[in-house]
Amino acid sequence: MTRRNLLVTAAGGAAALAAAPETPKGAFFELRYFYMRNSRSNQVQRTTGFISTAYAPAARRAGIGPIGVFNAVIAPEAPFLLLLSGYPSLAAMQASLEKLAADAEYQKAHGDFNSSPDLPYSRMESTLFRCFDSQPAIDPGPAPEGRATRTFEMRTYESDNEATLKRKIKMFGDGEAAVFRKSGAQPVFFGEALVGPKLPRLTYMLAYPDMAGRDKVWSAFGADPDWQKLRSQPGYSDAEIVSNISNVILRPAAGSEIR
Repeated sequence: MTRRNLLVTAAGGAAALAAAPETPKGAFFELRYFYMRNSRSNQVQRTTGFISTAYAPAARRAGIGPIGVFNAVIAPEAPFLLLLSGYPSLAAMQASLEKLAADAEYQKAHGDFNSSPDLPYSRMESTLFRCFDSQPAIDPGPAPEGRATRTFEMRTYESDNEATLKRKIKMFGDGEAAVFRKSGAQPVFFGEALVGPKLPRLTYMLAYPDMAGRDKVWSAFGADPDWQKLRSQPGYSDAEIVSNISNVILRPAAGSEIR
């Protein structure tokens, strides 16, 4: 083969590689809790107002999204406001944070929010997640126009070590998430916690029409033959891969794109 043919072949191979579709990689998202107290200064209302009128618009200008804002319905340590901020990559997250820092309108609102002598919240807690490869991005679901606001459940599974956590993540990709969908739930996200408390752990969120719909989903899920078969496989029992399960029931608050 001549040198020219070698160059043509190499160029063609490079073009083919460039044209080949990439395997989707998980996006990133932050879950930030604003823990508050029931007080005369109404921390819940003030923090919700800041998120909905200042943070959410500025975040959209900075390319952050989807954005979810939730209040607790049934949860420990309530009242709190939960803020979900999505990013397609860590590089995009850094770029968005730089845009927020340069947004004069947002920085003024942020300064006003934090300068009040009446504290707007007691403490913040933040965790960074990477979406599972089996659902590599946040799914806000159908447009909220013309339908009732949904009920949301967020569930957290802690594992003894990173190996058992990876096995549980694989279990979702091997069929558990599909059974949720078949049972009538709308998965919003599945994420592995990278930075935050109680590692190793994963967290996922499901949407239901209402609480009665939640009960119907879990009844169908527990009886589903595909789920029964999956959970009976060696290495997939809860005792082998999950050390603790916790959940909270949430409702969307002002400023939330996910409703």
